[in-house]
Amino acid sequence: MVLGDQCRQPDRARGLFRRRACLSRLPASASRQAVHPADFRCDAEFNVLASIVETAMKAMPLLDPFVPDRAAFRAAAGSVSHAELHARAERLAARLPDCPLVVNYCERRDIFALALMAAWMRGQTALFPADRGEHTYSMLAADHPLLYSLSDTPLPFDPPGNMIVDMEALADGPTTDAPRTDAPRTDAPRRLASSHPAAKVFTSGSTGKPSVNEKTWGMLVAGGKSIPLMLRLDALQDPTVVATVPSQHMYGFETTIMNVLQGGAAAHVERPVYPADIARCLAEVPPPRVLVTTPVHLRALVEGRAALPEIARVISATAPLSKELAESAERRLNAEVWEIYGFTEAGSVGARHTVSTQDWVLRKDFAAREAAGGQFVEWAEFDRRIPFPDVVQILDPSHIRLQGRAQDMVNIAGKRASLAGLASQMLEIEGVQDAVFWLPSEDRGMGVVARLIAFAVAPACTEAGLRAALQQRLDSAFMPRTIVFVDKLPRNATGKITERAMKDLAARYLAGDAT
Repeated sequence: MVLGDQCRQPDRARGLFRRRACLSRLPASASRQAVHPADFRCDAEFNVLASIVETAMKAMPLLDPFVPDRAAFRAAAGSVSHAELHARAERLAARLPDCPLVVNYCERRDIFALALMAAWMRGQTALFPADRGEHTYSMLAADHPLLYSLSDTPLPFDPPGNMIVDMEALADGPTTDAPRTDAPRTDAPRRLASSHPAAKVFTSGSTGKPSVNEKTWGMLVAGGKSIPLMLRLDALQDPTVVATVPSQHMYGFETTIMNVLQGGAAAHVERPVYPADIARCLAEVPPPRVLVTTPVHLRALVEGRAALPEIARVISATAPLSKELAESAERRLNAEVWEIYGFTEAGSVGARHTVSTQDWVLRKDFAAREAAGGQFVEWAEFDRRIPFPDVVQILDPSHIRLQGRAQDMVNIAGKRASLAGLASQMLEIEGVQDAVFWLPSEDRGMGVVARLIAFAVAPACTEAGLRAALQQRLDSAFMPRTIVFVDKLPRNATGKITERAMKDLAARYLAGDAT
């Protein structure tokens, strides 16, 4: 395919910016030679656009390093190699519709990965919605009419044009390159332009309405290369990741999908949640094993009795991890526990060995900066300045100290604290299994808080006992007015609780008093 196939317009007055948009969607095979001066109004436009092609069309392989017989994904029944994954993705690509956007609902990680690769081979952009609900899909479809979806099992609703991906049916058959192939590819994998709009990632909505963030292939590759180094996973020889978080979430996507495609790791195909299932999945893969999880899942694993195989590293994110829980986990699992700090707009930003330090070390391609406009992450490679959504202390360009999420901070009688920090203090109390502090939105920013509320999963505790324990840990200004005992908190697949879920919880238990 050459430039004219993508960019030929009957109305030449559409102009330079329309042509630039077309160039951003060119395949990796495009080059300066594909740009012909006759297609442009003047030499200056030709030179500008030719330069854009040379810069933006830097092509990067879908799998790097590509080791044909190395395992990409593992399961009890066996593994899928780099070559097999790539070949099946090519076969799926030949069957995909000619649409620009796709929602990937596949739950098995190997199928999720090959579905993504197939879509990228077709020049498509993947949407990562905040959840799998019909309402969310309907909103996406309203904003993006040229949309279809992929799944590996039937969905609870029926989106138009949904395709179910059968991994075994892709074992052989026609590809986009040749009429038929029966052997896995052993030469270089497909390449994708660095500027290709690979993903649109939606925030979790934990602080309100989800927002969308666009990621180019170059950005995803940069994370896939730098995040394993940030976590010191490069010290492990051929690690395999077992993760309790979904691939559709940015944390899970970076640690289980891009870490496989660009970081040299393998991953288990399942997403275990309960301690027994986590132990089983860990036992089904060879060492060194890396457990990617959340504080909620980690606490359950620490307090459970499941026999665990040797674990080389534990990684936690999505919510603050207390030093006490990290210490307990290191004793129970006999492995270092590392924590990731990140946000959807930037991805994984920094990491720390939680029991050793409260400071975060930023990944090598990021720098923390402060200017008149505020604090931000500088991503020089992509000329990006991404504002911190949190209150941070910048120690130097490579180190920060997190003081709390900006929307999580409460100010009472001139004193500041984060709701997550208050909850972590309650979680240290014996008998408390889960907890969250909440401030109704109409009380935020009022200076004096009358309705700070704590919800606790603590069947063995009494309110009087909890208050006595909290008084030993919290400033009196942050003692909750109300403590509500619940059987379970409405956490989503990544362990977060959305603002909407908190309002529903308050309405259910407080009869409208806190909403």
